[in-house]
Amino acid sequence: MENLILVIVLTAVGFVTGKIAENKHYTSIREREKATLKLPITNTRKPLGIAPGNVRLELVTGSVVISVDYFKMMLAGLQNVFGGHVTAYESLIDRARREAILRMKAQKPRATQIFNVRIETTSISKNAGRGAVGSVEVLAYGTALTKAN
Repeated sequence: MENLILVIVLTAVGFVTGKIAENKHYTSIREREKATLKLPITNTRKPLGIAPGNVRLELVTGSVVISVDYFKMMLAGLQNVFGGHVTAYESLIDRARREAILRMKAQKPRATQIFNVRIETTSISKNAGRGAVGSVEVLAYGTALTKAN
């Protein structure tokens, strides 16, 4: 009985600490998104509303690898049995995508805009044969347009 209580307590502690860490990351993301709101990004192949002139184009990238915690993997396994949205992985992908875009924007904070933005996602699995997701890598890349001096 004591072992069962210990497992339940450790699972609860792990779940709570994971949730706190995720909330801190989301808070950080929201603050940085507000700070970079004036730097627009678009997936169009050509820049928007820029008159020809003395401009500089540079490749910018942002990459992040985020690991899913064990407790979210357990919940995702249960959700796979019953069907429906796997919210544990949805929040993982959302955080990774937003973080990669923020890191891309951080490379050229003085850019007028970043266009032709693409986002690539890769699953990094410890147990490839079993289909378990261990981590996810997201790479955001695009072309930064800055006015040349």
